[in-house]
Amino acid sequence: MTASVLSIIQWSPDPSIFRITVWGLTIEPRWYGLLFALGFLIGFYIMRGVFRKEDKPIPDLDFLLIYLVAGTIVGARLGHVLFYAPGYYFANPVEILWIQKGGLASHGGLIGVLFAIWLYSRRRDDQPFVWLLDRLSVPVALTGAFIRLGNLFNSEILGTPTDLPWAFVFTLRDTIPRHPAQLYESISYFLIFLFLGALYRRYGEDTPRGLLFGYFMTLIFGVRFVIEFVKASQAHFEMHLLLSMGQLLSIPALLIGVYFLWQARRASAQTA
Repeated sequence: MTASVLSIIQWSPDPSIFRITVWGLTIEPRWYGLLFALGFLIGFYIMRGVFRKEDKPIPDLDFLLIYLVAGTIVGARLGHVLFYAPGYYFANPVEILWIQKGGLASHGGLIGVLFAIWLYSRRRDDQPFVWLLDRLSVPVALTGAFIRLGNLFNSEILGTPTDLPWAFVFTLRDTIPRHPAQLYESISYFLIFLFLGALYRRYGEDTPRGLLFGYFMTLIFGVRFVIEFVKASQAHFEMHLLLSMGQLLSIPALLIGVYFLWQARRASAQTA
């Protein structure tokens, strides 16, 4: 059978949920934005349960959410600018602010989130940096799953051509059957969310310091490294690299995860 016969999933949703024009102004909410916000909203309620369980001030969550949203957006945007197209944006610096045109890098988002959590934790002795990293790993994995679904609705971050029966034809882009790489990542991140949530329910307040964050970094970026093999190049310069930029950036994240797992296991063994 040929690819055209096998590839029966024609994917062509409108990235916008609806469009209305009011007094000449077009209002056009997008699925990506809705899913992005939904991830943060559900994450907020997950963290509220954690704060109640561990007797932390619930009002602090409002400030934590502001830090996380700002860190994610600024970090992801600057990550895209610096990792994927620095020459273009340095020549056109005003376009760095035009996020509506697309261009957010998950690795940059991670760096922004880590910096935001560090800033937040500096003034809260009852919520240490690594304590927060562990607890936030659960909702962040879920948010990642929602964001990749948003990429699917945007028909972006396309996979490489394939003749597998579940191939997607992103008709807004081309007519080539491709791996639904966004869906692979979304499902993987959701399973990681369930795993991390189960670990937290098992240990609760006694969760070994760094365990959840270590698993988060190892699993998320391990999955990312593997799935990059079935992703189309995100930038022209990647075509000349042995590994994609996403894979190169995932390697240090993986190593950080391994380090935190080692530290958590060692601390558990010493207290056993």
